[in-house]
Amino acid sequence: MSNNSFSETALRTISLELDAVAALKSRINQDFEQACSLILNCSGRAIVMGIGKSGHIAKKIAATLASTGTPAYFVHPAEASHGDIGMITANDVVLALSNSGTTEEILVILAVLKRKGVPLISMCGNAMSPLAESADVNLDASVSQEACPLGLAPTTSTTVALVLGDALAMALLEARGFTAEDFAFSHPGGNLGRRLLLKVSDVMHRGKDIPLVTQDIPVSEALLEMSAKKLGMTAIEDDKRKLCGVFTDGDLRRFLDQKLDLQSTRIGEVMTGSFRAIAENALASEAAKLMQDNEIYSLVVLNAEQQLSGIVTMHDLLKANVV
Repeated sequence: MSNNSFSETALRTISLELDAVAALKSRINQDFEQACSLILNCSGRAIVMGIGKSGHIAKKIAATLASTGTPAYFVHPAEASHGDIGMITANDVVLALSNSGTTEEILVILAVLKRKGVPLISMCGNAMSPLAESADVNLDASVSQEACPLGLAPTTSTTVALVLGDALAMALLEARGFTAEDFAFSHPGGNLGRRLLLKVSDVMHRGKDIPLVTQDIPVSEALLEMSAKKLGMTAIEDDKRKLCGVFTDGDLRRFLDQKLDLQSTRIGEVMTGSFRAIAENALASEAAKLMQDNEIYSLVVLNAEQQLSGIVTMHDLLKANVV
């Protein structure tokens, strides 16, 4: 086979699958709405099942549902007929995938599901199949042909089922008002979870680690505080212990350019009175964006009373894998 033939086969496969997915748009109808309502209104979980390639797609659909606000898990139909059907209750709803609609392992447990009173949603390629006709609602996942030139390997049909499952999950996500923060709670171990859950208060320097001086001390003493705390800046308070400014490494460079005296110049004379600050309950990712947008290395952190609560630096956010 020539390289050109490889490309032709690939392009034909993509075209067939694109056309099949596009055809799904006309099938987002009352059946789809009813399927969404059954899952949304059930007090239990969405049980997704399938065999073979449909089983792999069913596992992915279950995982997508579970991570986007719809409690769901995969049950293997063959295992269900040997005891695992006990995992399914009348409060659940079953979503069964079968391109042919004649998968024996699924058909054999339908009577038990009916007896339990479990609502059944089928996702079939044949609306006249035993599975589709037994279901409370059938989602039409039919395709005109598989991308496989032999017409045997599930290709186009599994792609369509996957897309239809994603459409179902996203419709339910929006219906539940599922938020980015909700998503993060389902993914606490990943980078996304850190970005969406970590607060500034979780990573900031606080207490004795905060570089802090009064505005009437010499610049030389302020530099000692900066060196001791190693954050590249110091916060400055007035005689009423109210935060009134900051002095950073950048301010120091500008100070040295002016050739001012370190001993006689008071820090209050050269501090930056207009500085960037962030609330301690803000997301750490917000602090990262604020620093990046303003090209600064550190931020003053304020509590609910607008008092100095801490200092957060870009290095802190890097260590926490926020950026």
